[in-house]
Amino acid sequence: MVCDFMSFSNKEFGDPLYRPGVGMMLLNGENKIFLGQRADADLPAWQMPQGGIGPYEDSDEAMLRELQEELGTRNVEIIVKSKCWYKYDLPPRLAERLWGGKFKGQKQIWYILRFKGKDKDININTYHREFRAWKWVDKEAVLDLVVPFKRPLYERIFKDLWEYIDKSQDSPTPKADNE
Repeated sequence: MVCDFMSFSNKEFGDPLYRPGVGMMLLNGENKIFLGQRADADLPAWQMPQGGIGPYEDSDEAMLRELQEELGTRNVEIIVKSKCWYKYDLPPRLAERLWGGKFKGQKQIWYILRFKGKDKDININTYHREFRAWKWVDKEAVLDLVVPFKRPLYERIFKDLWEYIDKSQDSPTPKADNE
């Protein structure tokens, strides 16, 4: 099972071979999903924003910090926060290189977020640049674009959390810049 139920306490993250982190499905007013192309990959490695949880952070603080670091904005509204951790394994060659080879993958709390700003508010040219390009894509296109080892994770996120997006449509949302 991908989703492991465990405590949200920062002191108890469960399996120490998985780096604790957050993942964010950021939606615009048309329910298109933000994907960023990793700056550190030679291939077109697309993914949703994500990042680690610091030793003195809770997952909400980490999520907002990562958004600021990766996209230059915190202008979001939380639609839903997962009630469990989701895990994924890195390919072995990548696991050896990242984080000093300490982790075999990540376990993440996932957020579905509504972007409340305009496209011009997104700035990927941040101090620690994570992405070299970005775009809004339909849900159906996400799995074709993302790196293969994250597909099962994203499929599970869609299966478990997409229903909350449909429920959030009752509230007004901003339209995309090109309207």
